[in-house]
Amino acid sequence: MEPALNTILIVLLVTTAILATLSRDLLAGVIIFSVYGLIMSLMWLRLQAPDLALAEAAMGAGVTTVFFLVTVFKTRGRDQS
Repeated sequence: MEPALNTILIVLLVTTAILATLSRDLLAGVIIFSVYGLIMSLMWLRLQAPDLALAEAAMGAGVTTVFFLVTVFKTRGRDQS
């Protein structure tokens, strides 16, 4: 069961990385990047590094996502002028 779960997480990690990079919509890219951070924190947990998993969950999926979302919504109105 463990190798299968590791393989699934790696495939999801690579897929979200590619989707976040190729996304044309900024909001979709930010959301996919947030999912990437959550999957990465699960990978750190699987590697028995709970301190890194917690840091990745807090920064990668939490704080960074909020900063990106604020930036996207503050700059969205400037695209039309």
